Amino acid sequence: MKRLFAWFVDNPVAANLIMIVIVAGGLATVTSIKREVFPEFSMDRVSITVPYLGASPEEVEQAVCLRVEEAIDGIDGIKQVTSLANEGVAQITAELFPEADSQRVLDDIKSRVDAIDTFPEEVEKPVIGEITNRRQVINVAISGRTDERSLRAVGEQVRDEIAALPGITIVELVGVRPYEISIEVAEERLRQYGLTFDAVAQAVQRSSIDLPGGSLRTREGEILLRTEGQAYTARDFEKLPLIALPDGSRLHLGDVARVVDGFAETDQAALFDGQPSVMLKVYRVGKENALDIAAKVKAYIATADRRVPEGIHLTTWQDMSKVLRDRQDLLIRNGRMGFVLVFIILALFLRMRLAFWVSLGIPISFLGGLWLMPTLDVSINLISLFAFIVVLGIIVDDAIVVGENIHTRQTLTGTGAQAAVEGVHEVGVPVIFAVLTTVAAFVPLLNVEGMTGKIMRVIPLIVIPTLLFSLVESLLVLPVHLRHLRPPRDEATLWAPARLWRHLQQGFSRRVQLFVDRVYTPSLEIGLRWRYAVLALGMASLLITYGLVRGSYIKFTFFPEVEADFVTADLTMPQGTPALRTLEAIRQIEAAAERVQRQLAEEENAAAVFRHRLSTVGEQPVREIRGSNGGQIADRNSGGHLGEVAIELAPAEERTISSTRIVQLWRDALAPIPDALELTFSSSLFSPGAPIEIQLAGTDVAELRRAGGEER
Repeated sequence: MKRLFAWFVDNPVAANLIMIVIVAGGLATVTSIKREVFPEFSMDRVSITVPYLGASPEEVEQAVCLRVEEAIDGIDGIKQVTSLANEGVAQITAELFPEADSQRVLDDIKSRVDAIDTFPEEVEKPVIGEITNRRQVINVAISGRTDERSLRAVGEQVRDEIAALPGITIVELVGVRPYEISIEVAEERLRQYGLTFDAVAQAVQRSSIDLPGGSLRTREGEILLRTEGQAYTARDFEKLPLIALPDGSRLHLGDVARVVDGFAETDQAALFDGQPSVMLKVYRVGKENALDIAAKVKAYIATADRRVPEGIHLTTWQDMSKVLRDRQDLLIRNGRMGFVLVFIILALFLRMRLAFWVSLGIPISFLGGLWLMPTLDVSINLISLFAFIVVLGIIVDDAIVVGENIHTRQTLTGTGAQAAVEGVHEVGVPVIFAVLTTVAAFVPLLNVEGMTGKIMRVIPLIVIPTLLFSLVESLLVLPVHLRHLRPPRDEATLWAPARLWRHLQQGFSRRVQLFVDRVYTPSLEIGLRWRYAVLALGMASLLITYGLVRGSYIKFTFFPEVEADFVTADLTMPQGTPALRTLEAIRQIEAAAERVQRQLAEEENAAAVFRHRLSTVGEQPVREIRGSNGGQIADRNSGGHLGEVAIELAPAEERTISSTRIVQLWRDALAPIPDALELTFSSSLFSPGAPIEIQLAGTDVAELRRAGGEER
């Protein structure tokens, strides 16, 4: 190994070439690395959704859930099947083994489910797909005092314009009811003309259709024939012919039926800051940059006043890119601060040039880690940035050890190149094993199974390459740059600032040496003399620590509660509760939030603690995000019995009250809600918070669970 070190010291071009390749590779790669808020991966689960409109949970369980479970039973690769029967819909989730081929299992499940021929006639076509953890980058709330059709039209317009922006591919319109044309046939009119309901339905199917009619070959060219009769609006459907009357006239659909051009009767509504609203979700796909997407959406909204009608407001909501940007800024600040602190501390005790080259190991190692990120299929996200922050305090240790030992050798011998070789060789083996033991500590994270493992694997894939690049830099590159260190110049030849710095260095060195002579060395001698007592003290400390953990004095949480910019209240009413009743309960929760807002405005002397409020009936969007951020399957239940109130707070640095305290005030200000099965308050997007279960009088827990859906 000494020959290797000596060869690089004698051939500085090779060492500098290694450094240049690492730096150039990192700089060339950093602009092309995928940037996303959270790492995207397959959840190893297949979802089967089967609509059975109008059926009770018991009917859905017997007619759909059991038959799907029997059909997919025995498929190789399925670990567990979970079924949830709600009113009008069955949701079956098949959990796969980590090593299973998800695409093959998905195809097998589709084949088995499509082959089921014992479903009731009212059951609609099953929707089968693999569950992924795709997350939106930013949402856009479109709100205003207008009718539902106009609001949706504006939402579709804004969706198309945002999707047309360069670098943005997927924009979804959510929180809206789908368009629906309903035909209400009067029974007496059918009897008057001798028609049946099936005859009317067949006439609509026969008349509202576009058909190709072949082609005609002429001297001038080929002419394609096509019959265009597809109806799209209520007026078009009213003109559809049913029968020809004896007097030669035609009976149209509008003569016997009422055609309503409206929306499907779903229990779905949303209010943003008290006004009807629809929501746009902007996603990142492929190599798109989450930060760029958020910036483009915000720039669009800043000029949107001239694009939307008066009275319609566009507001950003749940900007997840802010979390990514804050974490990225934190890493940059910490890296800059680490570089400066390492340089200053080393410069106080060692040479200025040595301090510079040792500190330079931080950016070189980071650029090496960035260089390998695309190869390892790792993106810049919250987890990878956290891994860089973790390794920031480790990567410079080996360079400090090598640099200090080379400096010591050069101080004793005065020969630059030979001292560099001797210095790195003397500590080379301990440095290598120190780095490898740290690498070994992170290797087990690569073997964690399940969704948690797919999240945690990002950490070692960042830490391990960065540590190895720091090892290469400290053993092969650093000695080359330290071989030309000259002996300290005579103080008389130094100019005034250099002499002042020399005196400052000498003062620090004397104090450290004094501490070593009077404190450290005597303590070390006592420890060596009473080595068994020291060993017993170490074992006692280990046992005490183990007892604190086993006794639950040291708490464990996978995702700790952190200061959040959102607080939410999730409401679950009994299955079958009308949406209007759920909306009344949501109004109660909103009123309690408004009372808290007024109270905070008086106490904090700032009325802007609450920024925006989103209230939904029929779904719980923030709860889905919270579940997926915690490494869980998002709860995608929907129905008129569900509701949610989410409040965006001012940033933590702009308020003095914590989000947890706001949740407590909100909870205390809310009166009990009759019939509520569950009311959950939360102040974090990473944990579900503490639920409050409200039980019905005279109803046991089993009955409550049956009322909310049969879960198998």
